[in-house]
Amino acid sequence: MIEVLLMRTSLSGLAPGLASRPAAATLLAIAVAAVGLGPAASPAAAATIPAGAGSYSDSRPAGTSGPTTNTGVPVTPKLTTAARDKPVPTNDWWSSLAYQRYGDNPYSTPMYGHPLTYQATASGLEVGYPTTPAIVGDGRQYEYAHKADLTVGLSGLNSPDTKADAWSDWTVTPYWADGSRTFRATIGHGMPFVYAKGSGGDARITTASTPTVFSDDGNVLGITVAGHHYALFAPTGSDWNVSGTAITAGLGGKDYFSLAVLPSTDALATYRKYAFSFVTGSQVAWQSTGSTVKATYSLTTEAKEGTERGTLQALYRHQWLHTTDALTPYTYVSPRGTMKVRESASFTTSQKNNGVVPALPASSGVDKARLAGHLNEVANASDPFSGAADTYWTGKALGRLAQLVPVADQIGETATRDKLLGLMKGRLQEWFTAGGASEFSYDKDWKTLTGYPASYGSDTELNDHHFHYSYYVYAAAIIAQYDQAWAADSAWGTMIKHLIRDTANPSRTDSAYPFLRGFDVYAGHSWASGHQGFAAGNNQESSSESINLSAGLVLWGAATGDNNLRDLGSFLLTTESEAITQYWFDASQQVFPASFGHDTVGMVWGSGGAYSTWWTANPEEIHGINVLPVTGGSLHLAREKAAIKRNIAEMERENGGPAQEWRDLLWQFEALSDPAAAKAKWDGVNGNYEPEQGESKAHTYHWINTLNTVGAPDMTVSGDLPTSAVFSKDGTRTYTAHNHGSTARTVTFSDGRTLSVPARSTATSTGPGGSNPDPEEPGPSTGNTFRLKTGGVLTTATTDPAGADTVASADGVNRDGTPYRPTVYEVKKVNGKVASGAATAFRLRVDAGTKVGLAPQVRVSYDLTGDGTFDRAETFRYFATDPVNGWEEYTQASGAQATTGSLGELKNGTVRLEVWNALGNGTSQVQTGTDAAVLKIPYV
Repeated sequence: MIEVLLMRTSLSGLAPGLASRPAAATLLAIAVAAVGLGPAASPAAAATIPAGAGSYSDSRPAGTSGPTTNTGVPVTPKLTTAARDKPVPTNDWWSSLAYQRYGDNPYSTPMYGHPLTYQATASGLEVGYPTTPAIVGDGRQYEYAHKADLTVGLSGLNSPDTKADAWSDWTVTPYWADGSRTFRATIGHGMPFVYAKGSGGDARITTASTPTVFSDDGNVLGITVAGHHYALFAPTGSDWNVSGTAITAGLGGKDYFSLAVLPSTDALATYRKYAFSFVTGSQVAWQSTGSTVKATYSLTTEAKEGTERGTLQALYRHQWLHTTDALTPYTYVSPRGTMKVRESASFTTSQKNNGVVPALPASSGVDKARLAGHLNEVANASDPFSGAADTYWTGKALGRLAQLVPVADQIGETATRDKLLGLMKGRLQEWFTAGGASEFSYDKDWKTLTGYPASYGSDTELNDHHFHYSYYVYAAAIIAQYDQAWAADSAWGTMIKHLIRDTANPSRTDSAYPFLRGFDVYAGHSWASGHQGFAAGNNQESSSESINLSAGLVLWGAATGDNNLRDLGSFLLTTESEAITQYWFDASQQVFPASFGHDTVGMVWGSGGAYSTWWTANPEEIHGINVLPVTGGSLHLAREKAAIKRNIAEMERENGGPAQEWRDLLWQFEALSDPAAAKAKWDGVNGNYEPEQGESKAHTYHWINTLNTVGAPDMTVSGDLPTSAVFSKDGTRTYTAHNHGSTARTVTFSDGRTLSVPARSTATSTGPGGSNPDPEEPGPSTGNTFRLKTGGVLTTATTDPAGADTVASADGVNRDGTPYRPTVYEVKKVNGKVASGAATAFRLRVDAGTKVGLAPQVRVSYDLTGDGTFDRAETFRYFATDPVNGWEEYTQASGAQATTGSLGELKNGTVRLEVWNALGNGTSQVQTGTDAAVLKIPYV
């Protein structure tokens, strides 16, 4: 067995910033109530607090520690009096405001709100807008590092520290006070504005270099600093004064002012409209209806002047890909790809519900006798928990057993099933009873429940609770499937609910635990560090262990009849799945910088991403850490099968061959895309390998051979029960669902198929359903015609839904021949040879509605080697649209206007299509996802 010390997410003793790196690798809403998670009150003052049949302590075991600085000094949250009793959502993008990890920094480390970045200092808030990525760490990391363009504060402000004063779902208000002055600044994800309030001094903006003033209208000033455009807004009647790098304005008896980063100087008028509509809070509300998960993201505002209550929000890629709400032509650069701006205080996203099943369906491909033998290897082991003592490794062992329970049940091995259940119950009950060798302890200052023995900073740094406890929740959900009495609140269910409240609390009014401690609802994923004490912001390595918690919530909620908690799990899983797809795996190849030479990252940071882990630079672990544990909650990974294939291919290139250490995890990952290839690798070793510590031969054998029989998950179809899934092979779909309820029910799938499922049972059926629904997106070696896909992608796939993208206005200026705010579509890593006599061709459908005088124009460019330089550009004559609603066809037949460079062989090249309005003063649309929205390149 390979001995691995998992040095997770934050390491004790590190100095702040990325200069401290281990040698091995570059370091890199709710509309429902508390959904029945038990009493919201803080624990009673007692040494042992009962919780159903279990208990936890209110003081740490002797010899252990809670949150500390990097030098071991105990710390309490850094909060104002107004916020003192409010549970702090540690593990957030701004946690360093509340957690002073480093004794010599009482302010904050860099915080990545996107598009803006921030850092608190004695004189106020540094603000930056990084737009150029750097590739560091021997090419293993890309980052848009914080660099201050300006500092916003008050004249003379010199605060000894910065505290967290207020926060909501994705906004926070830091607070400064120096005895004479007080200052607050509300900031958040997707917010191009900083909303400032202060007393005791004039508004003061200090720029990093002498600014260029492009607009001066008294209380509204437009400046350019380091190539970035900002607007400064003081109260009406005030006047900004520029003196070198110091810009000041008297507030005239008022206490407010604001600033905004502008996407362009001509956006000033639009942003000015919302300058005094101050954001006061943010909230997400989710709903799981049938096979769809919807989420609405809303800001609350206060009009400081006038009556305007709207605002502007920049949406991340994982959000704008799934909204039909209108977006402006304005965009921003971010480490997560292009952000698009919406002119409203809210927007809604809608996605297919990614189902979770307790186990893959029964299939003829599994030899029951062989599987029973592998099951016995685990159940009859001398130590099924492999010596695990701390919360993490105990969790891994529980997860390993939990995967085998429904598998044993499926093949009639009930004695083995019950033995495994007994092992899991016994170990959980040990942890859920205070006073023994292992227990949970509540920290009233940080309002968190920590398991002891702790590991990887889960105690001293508040790291990774969602990782560790995900296994406990998942294991308890499997137990509840077979023994509801054990999961009752009067028995052991209350302790499980405490773990859920600690990690994924859906209540904003619970005084004992914060709302969704580590899940960043706007970023779309969780964060792992409890203090966020790094120059690169917060981080998350094992996104799959975060998914494990969400999957556990789905199964626990379903098994205990708590549909609100089940639906919370669906929202978290579906949202994070898209974030993983885009930001860890770059499935659309539109996020990672062109200069970053990897197809995946092991870690996502606030500033970017890194091809690395915390403990090793071994490619197998870098690729596998975002796969483990493989469960019925892992099916979501099959949404982007081409990305899986690229991921495996890169791992084998970097590894110098197929996986050897975490081979079972990576086989199971590959089976989600190409089951036959995975089975060939399994068969090739004939069981002669050592499983990863959270895996077993029984589970891997069942997983690979089942998928080889029923096919890879078909993610184009979803059921109206969250515990359902669909698989597809050779034109046949396999439908499966588990009904945890006490009465039979019919599950309806989005393709119209229905499945009758008896009470407390799994049912499976098959039927025609087409080929694998999400094929690999090949380059010209298998096709030279690309569809336009919403999200800026050119693809050979033909299964994407029809849609439309907005083409920005020419703003009344003649843009003929020069792209202006183009809508861009790209495909990368294309290989092909020039086809003799062929030429670039396209067919687009465009519509200007009833707008007069618009003229879409196209440019097609070829970067032959993918180095970021386009070697060939072909600009076509514009197409004059009519002022009548309805699609019109625009093709290359309009004729070439200009051509530069020469065509040549494509070697990992990039092909780009840009469409913009050459004329007019209004937006238009271009169709996507159909055969009438295609580009054909002259390559074979």
